[in-house]
Amino acid sequence: MRNIPSWIRIPVVFFIIFGLTEYVIDSGDQPAFMEQPIILLFLALVLLILIAIEAIVNSIDNVLYQSLDAEAKARYDAKRSAPSKLVAWINGLYNKSLGQKPIEEEHEIILDHNYDGIKELDNDLPPWWLYGFYGTIIFAFIYLGKYHVFNGDTQFDELDAEIAQAKIDIEEYKKTAKDLVDFNTVTVLTDAGDLNAGKKIFELNCVACHKADGGGGIGPNLTDKHWILGGGIKNVFKTISEGGRDGKGMVAWKQSLKPSEMAQVASYVLQFQGTTPAEPKAPEGDIWVSEDAPAEAIPTEAIEVKTDSVITVEEE
Repeated sequence: MRNIPSWIRIPVVFFIIFGLTEYVIDSGDQPAFMEQPIILLFLALVLLILIAIEAIVNSIDNVLYQSLDAEAKARYDAKRSAPSKLVAWINGLYNKSLGQKPIEEEHEIILDHNYDGIKELDNDLPPWWLYGFYGTIIFAFIYLGKYHVFNGDTQFDELDAEIAQAKIDIEEYKKTAKDLVDFNTVTVLTDAGDLNAGKKIFELNCVACHKADGGGGIGPNLTDKHWILGGGIKNVFKTISEGGRDGKGMVAWKQSLKPSEMAQVASYVLQFQGTTPAEPKAPEGDIWVSEDAPAEAIPTEAIEVKTDSVITVEEE
């Protein structure tokens, strides 16, 4: 290890520690030090410690070196200058891959050609090139057999398989990625955790206009069957996201709330249906009945008016 310069040793050790830190923390798409700045301070401290250790070791090494006599210094210098077994093995492998003859033996392969004193050596092809060429020939036969004899999957087949798998992965991802929901895909949330989260959002942002029991104040009553912009989870979600009627009504909350949060508060709002508030506001809008509702659920005193996505039922 001492044969490797410090300017190589320190970065190698540092990046090993950096990689282990990333592996242990598993911060996702971004590096750990971007998710948690304290990690950057830790890595900077590690780098300073490595540099300090290197400086201390070099200082001790120099002190010990100066205490040696001339003969010991000569042996120490020879030992330090000698390459390690690994370096010697790599050098030997490199020289073999070149296939060159030593300068002392070049007279054995020199050609008779002489161009103004310039002579040519009859070197063999380098082994690395020759074996690489043989490898391409072997690869060609394997390729021919796989794709033209045994009809292996082509790149188009692989692309189609990857696209199909990607679609499956996307659908699986959507199941857990709640913030991908919109008013076309939203469904009523029934989990207690989601409803509790929706309740907190409602109490923080909606109570001032709709009251805590949904009876209505500045905003409409949320407990009756009348809806200004349509009921049901899809319409309520869209109203929360995009806001109420132009010039009056609720502001658009899509800038303040995440899609998952709007789905939670919309599901909580639907819990008010059929409850009895302390001071209910007079009904506003039209009676709304889902298009999926059975016919007997529609009041007999009402007239059906079908729209694209809902059935609004107006009182006579």
